[in-house]
Amino acid sequence: MTRRRFLQWIAGGGIAAAAAAPAYSYFVERNWVEVNAVTIPMFDGNRKHPFRGTRILHFSDLHFGYYFDKDALAKVIHRIERLEPDMICFTGDLVDDGTKGLIQCVDLMKGLHAPLGKFAVLGNHDYGLEGRNGVADFWKKTGFRLLLNRHEVVEKDGSRLVVAGVDDLLLGQADVERSLAGTLPEDEVILLAHEPDYADTVSEWPRVKLQLSGHSHGGQIRLPFVGHLIAPPYGKKYVSGLYQADSSQLAVYTNRGIGTTTLPIRFWCRPELTVLELT
Repeated sequence: MTRRRFLQWIAGGGIAAAAAAPAYSYFVERNWVEVNAVTIPMFDGNRKHPFRGTRILHFSDLHFGYYFDKDALAKVIHRIERLEPDMICFTGDLVDDGTKGLIQCVDLMKGLHAPLGKFAVLGNHDYGLEGRNGVADFWKKTGFRLLLNRHEVVEKDGSRLVVAGVDDLLLGQADVERSLAGTLPEDEVILLAHEPDYADTVSEWPRVKLQLSGHSHGGQIRLPFVGHLIAPPYGKKYVSGLYQADSSQLAVYTNRGIGTTTLPIRFWCRPELTVLELT
């Protein structure tokens, strides 16, 4: 091969890749859900703790209505059912800008089973054009417990695990102090907060051992060796995956979400279901 033909071959390959990338991002990767398994140390070496081995299914950011419909949701729910989690947690942005068509999905979401409970919080898009009431009503009908600056206690063999949640940080009134009111100093707390960077506030409460968040979509578009190109407000520090909040023992997990917003594409940033095992 001559130098000229080699350069032509390289240029042609680059053009082909550039043309194929949008099609791959829209038709393939945004529908290619990845299941990630993560271990979270919580019980200070207590191998006999009743909640040791608990498996939490964490998902987020469906953005129903924006290139994500009932059929897409059914596929996600089927994947969750096959994983057989002990608990299910959703961290906001159920819808994109309204609740149109959501009522037809009540039975699908209601059918999800988790012996230790199903919990959810609101995201900024859940306020949408109609306010938060439509989304709140949906969660009530599906058996999910909506945690707006409040908590629930899960008990097993005489031990407690607290699941708390805060309102959306951008459009609601997130209040971790109110969420934890009435918990005990020795409680182990899992906090659901849509925006991951709220962890820097949550870290002031040492009883919170784990924060689950979404919001960032992992950047939605990432490049090899570069990472995400853009991230939303309060989703810029803890963008994707497992972190430890600054100067604390708080673990933060940011789920990349299922749906998309603004652009209906994903690149190098597959949609995600996370199974977190408490150890």
